[in-house]
Amino acid sequence: MAVPKYKVSKSKTRSRRAANMKLERPILSECSTCGSKIPSHRVCPKCGYYKGRSVIETERLD
Repeated sequence: MAVPKYKVSKSKTRSRRAANMKLERPILSECSTCGSKIPSHRVCPKCGYYKGRSVIETERLD
C-alpha cells in the first residue's frame, strides 16, 4: 500500500477536490411546437405541449 512520504498540504487537497465542483450551464432544448428554449423532458410553459401532444391548458394572450 502506498504511503505518502510527506504531509500533503491543505491547499493541494482542496484544489484537487475543487476541480470537480464546477458550475455547468443547464442544457436547454427547443420546443417542437413553439420553438422556445426549455429544459429537456419538461412541458413547455408557453404552449403546454410535450412530445407533440397538448398536456396542459395555457391562457392565450391574443
